[in-house]
Amino acid sequence: MMDTAFADDTAPPREPPYAWLRLCVSVMLMTLGGAGMYSVTVVLPQIQAEFAVSRSDASLPYTLTMLGFGLGGILMGRLSDRYGVLAPIVTGTLGISLGFIWAGSASSLLQFSLAQALFIGMLGTSATLAPLVADTSQWFTWRRGIALGICMSGNYLAGAVWPPIMQYFIDSVGWRHTYIGMGLFCLASMLPLALVYRRRPPALAPAPAPRTGRRERPYILESRQSDPARPLGLSPGALLVLLCIAGVACCVAMSMPQVHIVAYCGDLGFGAARGAQMLSLMLGMGIASRLLSGWIADHIGGLRTLLLGGLLQGLALLMFLGADGLVSLYVVSALFGLFQGGIVPAYALIVREYFAPGVAGARVGTVLMATLFGMALGGWMSGAIYDLSGSYRAAFMNGIAWNMLNLSIVGFLLYRARRGAKAAGLPARA
Repeated sequence: MMDTAFADDTAPPREPPYAWLRLCVSVMLMTLGGAGMYSVTVVLPQIQAEFAVSRSDASLPYTLTMLGFGLGGILMGRLSDRYGVLAPIVTGTLGISLGFIWAGSASSLLQFSLAQALFIGMLGTSATLAPLVADTSQWFTWRRGIALGICMSGNYLAGAVWPPIMQYFIDSVGWRHTYIGMGLFCLASMLPLALVYRRRPPALAPAPAPRTGRRERPYILESRQSDPARPLGLSPGALLVLLCIAGVACCVAMSMPQVHIVAYCGDLGFGAARGAQMLSLMLGMGIASRLLSGWIADHIGGLRTLLLGGLLQGLALLMFLGADGLVSLYVVSALFGLFQGGIVPAYALIVREYFAPGVAGARVGTVLMATLFGMALGGWMSGAIYDLSGSYRAAFMNGIAWNMLNLSIVGFLLYRARRGAKAAGLPARA
């Protein structure tokens, strides 16, 4: 049975006001730190002209930034688990600030790439994703899903906010002064916000047991009866590997429209500007999707939310196969953004539900690294398939196949969760 509304005497406890304040600051920090993820794509033409390199060479800093971002997520997650979230935030602030200043002063493409990969990606932007997501999961119990959705919206907000702002200053004062200015701005704005995180989470424990007469949400009961030493009857390492494979698979599928929609529109004769508008529409709907999926996750849990998102994402990919008109592409792009935006936050929720809270930072960082690897792999793979076939149709089919792999893993984990709940005598779920 699905959850019904709580009666007045059985209403779930409200989250403390400080938790919501902390969440708002996390969104701000993620939006600020996300500048490092999108800045390199904005300055790509200037980098190519400045250092007189090919387009593929000028794209190398982006690839290195994403790799550093993914690896840094694990590092910052472990730092957060050991010393608290304040340590990675301060480290990330210094990293992204120094990275922007060094990159803006670089005399070669190699220096620029190292600044992007090591300081902006690995030590900077990574500190404003996995640690903040893990921290948010520990401050919220009854509204954890919507809280994680709000928190991870900061990543999409960064993509919507920073490119036009940076492009304005690049046109006005040049890319070097813009980069150095960004470094100083991040230092001045992020360090004061870090002071909010001096308090540690009140308790690293599962959701409290309900008072007599209060209805517990069934998915919380399911996750609580799962032993952290044997989550879903698996070893923690085995469950983490399955989640990582699922993360790679779903994001290979997700990257196909996100990375290639501009080129796809160009091939269809609609022009790159239309494709850029569709990409912006995807990201905008992705914000709404993360909020909506967070609300859904609070009622059905992380595994079911991930399954729902994967099913809808696969449906949208199928719709792309039949969309070759301008209006239909806009519609399907909007639906794709609405369907897929809540998938990645669901992984963080699953980690919080089935792993010990004390290792949440490292586990979340590892799974998010897998999703970033999936995005990088899928973007390259779709281009390679296009080069071989001369059409994006085969690339869309490849994305659908990877999406099916994701669904099979999530379905297997959900089966084990339901079997464990049945063995424990918990209520059946629809």
